[in-house]
Amino acid sequence: MTTRLYVSANGVLVPTTTQAEKDKRRATVQQWRHDTPRSQRGKLQRLPAVKPGADQRSKQIYVTVCYDQSQEHRRVGVTRREAKGLKGLLRREAQRVGLLDAAERVGLIDGAVCLKHNLEEVALQAITLDFYHLSEQVGQAGGATLGQETSACQAWLSQTLHTVRHQGYGPFFQQLLDWRSPLRIGKRQAADALLGYVAPQQEMIRYDECERKGWDVGSGPMESMCGVTTDRIKGRGRRWDFDHAEELMALEALYQSTGLWDRYWSNALQQRN
Repeated sequence: MTTRLYVSANGVLVPTTTQAEKDKRRATVQQWRHDTPRSQRGKLQRLPAVKPGADQRSKQIYVTVCYDQSQEHRRVGVTRREAKGLKGLLRREAQRVGLLDAAERVGLIDGAVCLKHNLEEVALQAITLDFYHLSEQVGQAGGATLGQETSACQAWLSQTLHTVRHQGYGPFFQQLLDWRSPLRIGKRQAADALLGYVAPQQEMIRYDECERKGWDVGSGPMESMCGVTTDRIKGRGRRWDFDHAEELMALEALYQSTGLWDRYWSNALQQRN
């Protein structure tokens, strides 16, 4: 039995072809057909129907990852469907990896509310806010109030992150209040923004407990999968039909899932024969 499993989810934006872009392309082809003499264009086939384009230049696809402590085993999934699709994907992946058989079941996310709500549908014992995302928020607020890369900012940042990592949420939040108190009104906006980010995440800021239990507090495997699954999708001049982007990402997710690539194609070839 696997003693510890992590479940993580995130959304990535992929470049899509809009309806306006498709209409423009079709108009260009039709104009070329009209302007080019028949003798120069040869025998042309009838233009196929235009597949509907996206309503935006980029659309979100969700990526999920289930992995063990050693990261020797993982299962990656993708879905272009919105919250309901993510919820269904998480439930299926949890069942496939035998999540309920694990003694410890931990979620890791970047703090997005929709991700937390969907992970709460899976039988996890804890959901943790990725420490590096919190560090970024604290660093931005420190830079806005104490000056970017100043010694005062670096000292405050080091002390604050040490507190949240090793002493828990209570001392960390009190330290933020003490830091905010002497700030002038202009700089208080940055402090208030950080407090507004931190307060709703209280249940997920439990790094001292994670350290005692040996749980990871960084979502490195999730960030890695967001990168590799979109490597073929993103790039200069690349735009996709939304479903085609999902299909290509699904192939990469299959390849990144431990042991599934060879098994899938072996079964597919047997069924074909």
